[in-house]
Amino acid sequence: MSGLAERLRRSLADAPDLQQEPIIEQEELVSDLRSLVPAAILMPIIEAPRPRVLFTVRHAGLRAHAGQVAFPGGRLDPEDAGPIDGALREAWEEVALPPDRVDVVGTARPYATGSGYLITPVIGVIPDGLDLRPHEAEVAGLFEVPLDHLLSDAHHLRKSGTLRGIERHYFEIDWPSERIWGVTAGLIVAMAPRLRAAVGLAA
Repeated sequence: MSGLAERLRRSLADAPDLQQEPIIEQEELVSDLRSLVPAAILMPIIEAPRPRVLFTVRHAGLRAHAGQVAFPGGRLDPEDAGPIDGALREAWEEVALPPDRVDVVGTARPYATGSGYLITPVIGVIPDGLDLRPHEAEVAGLFEVPLDHLLSDAHHLRKSGTLRGIERHYFEIDWPSERIWGVTAGLIVAMAPRLRAAVGLAA
């Protein structure tokens, strides 16, 4: 068990977020929590002197959210034992991340999206230098961002726009090479206070 994983585990164990009400992306977009599709994502934090977070870029040919930045993850399958099992399965399918190389430290507060999903974030620490291979039908590429950059309030930009006649409010994280926004940015912003405390960062 790494020092980073242990600090994260202690922080998440202080108040298990699965016992709390979900964070709702935007109230007017989520009318009934019971109708949402259960899903999970894995936030893979790479163990390093300056820890980094692994992201995927979704394939441009996908039906939903094509070309967007995401965490490995997706809807839960009936065979999944729960969110952790589902997140690890999706990470294996999408980027060939072996489940036994992920030190799962806990889950964060569920996140209800306007697109109809109830996402459980699973946080795990992985070794540096793993040979990861994007699934060519789903993932166009991989990239990494320093964890401290993602957690800084200064990089959490509030944006808005109109889609199908509804004004949407969302976060975007300032990063030069890829656009990190929408649900992915919202998940990071929601988890940031707990993660900052675990790794000793200021806002």
